[in-house]
Amino acid sequence: MSAVISIQQLNKTYASGHPALQGIDLDIRQGEIFALLGPNGAGKTTLISIICGIVNPGSGRVLVSGKDIIKDYRAARAQIGLVPQELVSDVFESVWSTVKFSRGLFGKKPDNAYLERLLRDLSLWDKRDAKIFELSGGMRRRVMIAKALSHEPQILFLDEPTAGVDVELRRDMWNMVRGLRERGVTIILTTHYIEEAEEMADRIGVISKGRIILVEDKQVLMHKLGKKQLTLYLQQPLACIPDALAGYALELVDEGRALVFTFDAQSDSTGITELLKSLSQHGIDFKDLQSSQSSLEEIFVSLVSER
Repeated sequence: MSAVISIQQLNKTYASGHPALQGIDLDIRQGEIFALLGPNGAGKTTLISIICGIVNPGSGRVLVSGKDIIKDYRAARAQIGLVPQELVSDVFESVWSTVKFSRGLFGKKPDNAYLERLLRDLSLWDKRDAKIFELSGGMRRRVMIAKALSHEPQILFLDEPTAGVDVELRRDMWNMVRGLRERGVTIILTTHYIEEAEEMADRIGVISKGRIILVEDKQVLMHKLGKKQLTLYLQQPLACIPDALAGYALELVDEGRALVFTFDAQSDSTGITELLKSLSQHGIDFKDLQSSQSSLEEIFVSLVSER
């Protein structure tokens, strides 16, 4: 699959001396949902702002649909829709005039039918004549999405799009995102709700301290880094793990009432059979067991902590 965004050795250091981005190399594929995860201050917003032409890069190169963001700024920017974290708009304008004006900024011919469909998809049609300041925070967020999509971009950036919004808007937004991807639009999102990335994304990128530390298909990432665990609920609590079981990756939890065994599900031998035999030999009986696998959030926390 071809890269719709290609980033090569991108660096950015602010006047304060803070290195926001360091040697970023990243290709984002046409038509995928790409989730960029990282703690606060990791460089997510700086990276998005450079691609969208809001912040100047220090060095390196960024191509959007083959267009250099510096040498061919207008053509590159026309491919992009951006929903920023902050709700910024002319609060005294109506919803309709705001979205119509945004479309015109990119030189697009008027298309009232398209804008009506867009507002209906975002449950804004009934609010089309309302002034922005009259709307709730959730409705203003919908207007920001409508503005970003008004010129029919092929790439959509969603920077923390569901932070502080209601469940209904979050559901509507992700339904809309799925529909956009089906039409070939590339979606790049940052989010603190890692379960959203786990549900929606095709690929995951993790950024920490201005560096990309991992880019991987979501399923491959969870397959490679997601630990499997077997929890054994004991008949009788243990004060400590017997020395004879020290060779197993065991943890005593729930005040000694359960043992958690961590293992590699892809290994030729998981060690479960040997563990169960050892428990029986030492008179440790269990009444129930349960297996589980690490979530994307646990993998993310582990990766960032290691850095």
